[in-house]
Amino acid sequence: MIRVLLAEDQAMVRGALSALLNLESDIEVLGSAPDGEAAWRDLQRVKPDVLVTDIEMPGLTGLELAQRIQRHELPIKVIIVTTFARPGFLRRALDAGVSGYLLKDAPAENLAEALRMVHRGGRAIDPQLALEAWSEADPLNDRERQVLRLAGEGQSANDIATQLNLSHGTVRNYLSEAIGKLGAANRIEAYRLARQKGWL
Repeated sequence: MIRVLLAEDQAMVRGALSALLNLESDIEVLGSAPDGEAAWRDLQRVKPDVLVTDIEMPGLTGLELAQRIQRHELPIKVIIVTTFARPGFLRRALDAGVSGYLLKDAPAENLAEALRMVHRGGRAIDPQLALEAWSEADPLNDRERQVLRLAGEGQSANDIATQLNLSHGTVRNYLSEAIGKLGAANRIEAYRLARQKGWL
């Protein structure tokens, strides 16, 4: 039996994924979480074999969740199911130890097959996206990415400094580095460009 935990912020999608997987005789859905923090708590409690997660969720994103699983060396495989067909996201997912990366517009039966393949120790990556993922490297480091994401969401440098326990000057330096690396005119343009490439 493949024991699965779902993390998806859209209730209808979460319910559909759960119903779809429960039709499979060799897959058991242990639970589903509406955000990354809830998923983190749940996976420590129920200890699934595989976490199936979206990327964009409140609290922790799916990528941050995968990084946390990797950092804590938990024996849980991660499959990302997303609408984001952006090579930058796939590269970051692979760096975070993700075993599967599927697009939500793929045929439904692909998910069950991907779960079986990942559970056996393999990988399940959308082939077209895999080719594109190596075309352009992400120039941002984790801290620049984090600061730029918060700035792009409208937070001031002071708010970002407080949230990340950094000084105001350090936040401004990270923003300046990110803007420079992306060749952007300002933080909003840098945010838009980085999102478009899948680097945020």
